Amino acid sequence: MWTTFPSLTALPSVAGSAPATGPVEREGARVLLLSPEGKLLVLRGHDPHLPSRSWWFTPGGGLEGGETAREAASRELAEETGYVVEPGELIGPVWERTAYFDFKSRPYVQHEYFFVARLPDADSAPAGPSAWTADEGETIDEIAWVTRDDLKHASIEVFPDQLRESWQVFTGWDGHVIELGEVRE
Repeated sequence: MWTTFPSLTALPSVAGSAPATGPVEREGARVLLLSPEGKLLVLRGHDPHLPSRSWWFTPGGGLEGGETAREAASRELAEETGYVVEPGELIGPVWERTAYFDFKSRPYVQHEYFFVARLPDADSAPAGPSAWTADEGETIDEIAWVTRDDLKHASIEVFPDQLRESWQVFTGWDGHVIELGEVRE
């Protein structure tokens, strides 16, 4: 199932802003949401400052205020996709990594935690832009349920790249956080 959303008029965002010098440093949380058929929910986005570059990524984002990573993952999943999974129903964190990337001509350093959730455990709502921030409305182009094979053969970047490889973490996670290390994207 592919859903494409029209671009929304975006206003400048101050969330996650940092002084004009140095990278934006933040903690982040992401959700690997699986359908009953074993497909993964991903979003396709682009950088408005580099529109020719697009990529698949998992729902998630930066922690706000005093949130835990689990709370942020739950909130971000609901805001970006409409699917609600309570923080206590998330499995993990299963993966942890530090990502270095540029977005909207700003460098970011984001320490991320990845959680797994299954659609039968989620209260579903229509996926869409109803709760998107201005930045999300400007940069998210599509929401899709995909297979590992879809991502393995994707013609655009996939974040994290491990989603092109084994999905054993979805079925055979042993309770230990897998450290994915530092990545440059």
